[in-house]
Amino acid sequence: MVQNDFLDYRAFFLLNQVTPELIEQQMNLEREAIRHGLKSLRDDTMKAENREYASNSIYGRASIKAVLPKVTQRISDTTDRIYRGKNGPLFKEIKEYLGTLEPLAAASIALKITFDKVFGYRIDSSLLQNVSDSIALAIEAECKMRYYERVAPDILQRIKEDYWHSSSGTGQKLRTVTTLWNRKDLPRWKPWNRSLRSKLGVWLLDCVVCSTGYFDKLTKSKSKQRKEIFIVPTSEFCDIKDQLIEQAELFSPAVWAMLVPPKPWSNTEKGGFLLNELMEGHDMVRRGTSCIQGQQPIDFLNHIQSTSYVVSKFILDVAEVLEERQHQVGKFVPVIEQPIPNKPLNIDTDKSVEMEYRRAAAKAHDENAQAFRRSCRTRHTLEAARRFKDYDRWYLCWSLDYRGRVYPLQPYLSIQDTDFGKALIRFAEPAFMTPDAEGWLRFMCATCYGKDGLDKSTMQERLDWTKNNHSLITRVATDPIGNISDWETADEPWQFLSACEEYYYTCIECSRQYTSLMVATDASCSGIQILSGLSRDKSAASLVNVVPSAKPQDAYKVVADKAKPNIPEHLHDVWDRKCVKRVVMTLPYSAKEYSNRQYVRDALKEKGLKVTNEDINITVKAVRAAMDEVLPGPMRVMKWIEDEVAKAIKAGADELTWTTPSGFVVIQRLMKCKYDRVTLQLLGKVNMRIATGDSDEIDINHHKNATSPNLIHSLDSSLLHLCAIRFNAPIALIHDSVLCRATDMTNLSTLVRETYMHLFAEHDYLRDFADSIGAETEPPIIGDLCPETVIHSTYFFC
Repeated sequence: MVQNDFLDYRAFFLLNQVTPELIEQQMNLEREAIRHGLKSLRDDTMKAENREYASNSIYGRASIKAVLPKVTQRISDTTDRIYRGKNGPLFKEIKEYLGTLEPLAAASIALKITFDKVFGYRIDSSLLQNVSDSIALAIEAECKMRYYERVAPDILQRIKEDYWHSSSGTGQKLRTVTTLWNRKDLPRWKPWNRSLRSKLGVWLLDCVVCSTGYFDKLTKSKSKQRKEIFIVPTSEFCDIKDQLIEQAELFSPAVWAMLVPPKPWSNTEKGGFLLNELMEGHDMVRRGTSCIQGQQPIDFLNHIQSTSYVVSKFILDVAEVLEERQHQVGKFVPVIEQPIPNKPLNIDTDKSVEMEYRRAAAKAHDENAQAFRRSCRTRHTLEAARRFKDYDRWYLCWSLDYRGRVYPLQPYLSIQDTDFGKALIRFAEPAFMTPDAEGWLRFMCATCYGKDGLDKSTMQERLDWTKNNHSLITRVATDPIGNISDWETADEPWQFLSACEEYYYTCIECSRQYTSLMVATDASCSGIQILSGLSRDKSAASLVNVVPSAKPQDAYKVVADKAKPNIPEHLHDVWDRKCVKRVVMTLPYSAKEYSNRQYVRDALKEKGLKVTNEDINITVKAVRAAMDEVLPGPMRVMKWIEDEVAKAIKAGADELTWTTPSGFVVIQRLMKCKYDRVTLQLLGKVNMRIATGDSDEIDINHHKNATSPNLIHSLDSSLLHLCAIRFNAPIALIHDSVLCRATDMTNLSTLVRETYMHLFAEHDYLRDFADSIGAETEPPIIGDLCPETVIHSTYFFC
């Protein structure tokens, strides 16, 4: 199959001047990625089983989710019979245990413990007695915690906050709570009777065995006089387990960057990696219904895949020094280890010294475990960077989501990463420095520094800031470790560091004639930009920089000022743009009043204010009224979409379909499901998802809430599709942000503006959308915006 694939893409490789040696190198890299992924999957599975934690393995999570409703139903049915007095003596005895624990919680615990024990590494862990006892102990522990919560919830919460550590196991957490609880003058928990507790464990295990078909009892003779009963997986479950692992292995290969351009996508052939084994888990459209896509989105996808990158050795060198020194900067989080205290000499003779040492050691171990988890992304990113640092170029595979937005397949060393991850990447093909490029490098330095509102300043103010801070930039670029305090507090410290290094050598010292830094410009609240274009609303468009202005417009401040007279007077002194930012930002994504209330409450809490529900209700109504006034077009379009989508679904539509201006076909199919959720004190949240009734029941509310954001995302994606395929230079994308070399940014900025203009000046897309969903009323188009003005808007993308 590989040979056939090679023949299919021979012309493609010849066109890109890819040698057979490089192709073989790429195939070897992909084979290594497959081996690496399989080993990680198998190691994780074995590690889970060895820790008696098989419930968290690939097969454990999937299997428990599948049978949780069945076990819950069986427990529920038995419980009902108990309370009706229709069960035998055994069930009457265990009745007292079931009063505080709902069937879903009992089923979740029983399934978890059964999987952990049956697939545990110790031979005796799957003994029937051990499994049933463990289930009963876990049930008692949960009931015990609920008892504490009923008796003194505030005290229990303080104990959790002060003494529960994320790295502690459930047993340690329970012991901690019990010990501290017993020191207080509070009613104590009465331990359950061992005999009856065992009966409860056996009954719950029987519920699991009988309702799932996953397990059976196996009797083994230990001696002539003694037999032991084990709980073992059935042959049917072994087949299910093998299938689940086999499916997981399709997605297990590590997804690394490529040394050759990725295979091009088409409606009939998968693109991306060369080996089919690596592409099994990937499609051109993620989470999308299979359909034929237009040629322009496919051309766009293949076009951005042709961009090559290199690792910034400068950034990597700095990161490795800081990793060694265990110094965190922004999203760069190395493993910061706390030293484990040495045992005191008198630890064996002085109990108080022993307890103090144990507490200090436990705290250090916990902090180290948490630090290791927090550093996960940084460690993986550094591993990827080291793997590719010596290659003169590498490529990323991209795919689309069901709305047309583009994402790299690679999770690490990816454009769509943290500030640190993005700073590690540069374009492989540098461009010759020009005066225009110098301006964009100045822009990048100031924007990434961002402090004191610099990222929201005028273009000239940003350029002047960089020019006036050559000494700062020189210090950062030439000695980043010695001058770490100069850059670690920047808004985006790692990209600021990278921009300083590029600017210093190209514009201050002038020893470098070419630039390969990725310069980024972002849309100004792209959701409202799109809604303004759809509704042709000039007032809203002006607030998000579609209309030219001398300085960047601030929609958040305008809404805050408009709402201020109508909010409670005692909030006036702290009221500013930050109080409404999340409310306005989430407007295009169908955020409702209940979420708005939380956003405003959180913003005021950050300012040290605790407000009443009445204050929040008044404030949110004032903010939404202000948005109705200053953003009339977007607000009306949102309401119109909700109303028309509801009518379309009620009229019999089982899905919504529309085609974007770039030819991308969006299929939105949202089915109604029921979610039952139970919160367990020791085991955390357990979700059970059950489809109710006919699987073809449409979720009207979900369609109403999802259509507007999905339409917006599909249109901002379409804008970038049409723009990128006209741009003949290296390019990368992060949703509504475009990245290119400083030399090319003026050209790309012009293309973005021209594309927006054509999208909304030459097309009446809201009416096209209305036709595609069969809208019954005319869309609310205000009509006073001339989209052509965007051509002269400096801050449209900035």
